[in-house]
Amino acid sequence: MMPTAARAVAAVAFAGVAFMAAEVYKPGLTPDTQWGRFSTICAGIGVICGWMIAGARRRTGWLPAGATGMRTAVTIVFWALLLFSLREMVLRSMKRLYDGVTEAVVGTFNIMLVYGEAIWRTYGTGELRYETLIVLLAGGFLAGVLTEWAGRQWN
Repeated sequence: MMPTAARAVAAVAFAGVAFMAAEVYKPGLTPDTQWGRFSTICAGIGVICGWMIAGARRRTGWLPAGATGMRTAVTIVFWALLLFSLREMVLRSMKRLYDGVTEAVVGTFNIMLVYGEAIWRTYGTGELRYETLIVLLAGGFLAGVLTEWAGRQWN
């Protein structure tokens, strides 16, 4: 995991994509949601995924770089959904809302589905919204191409 220019650029670029996607995602859930450091944590996940996935990729071309960028963005979404769902499950467990471990694990995946659906639907009303998907996919593509450029330029 040697530091390279491509890894550094990927980390910064995907941190930005994750942060922007998190900010655009917020209106999809209920207005009384306490966000705390949500966007910052998502940016941290973006740094790690950008460094390990897009930054580590062999330089093979612009289109594959864009595809890798979109894959990295989808990976960021997966880890963010899992992390925040686990957190919510622990909070619910401390309130004794689950009867056992199995129910808590299943509850984690149910929470992931609710949070995941909020990417393209407004929670409660079901109104379709595509802003988060557009930021993730277009931003991921552009960040992947930027990573490819940095890899060619400085490595």
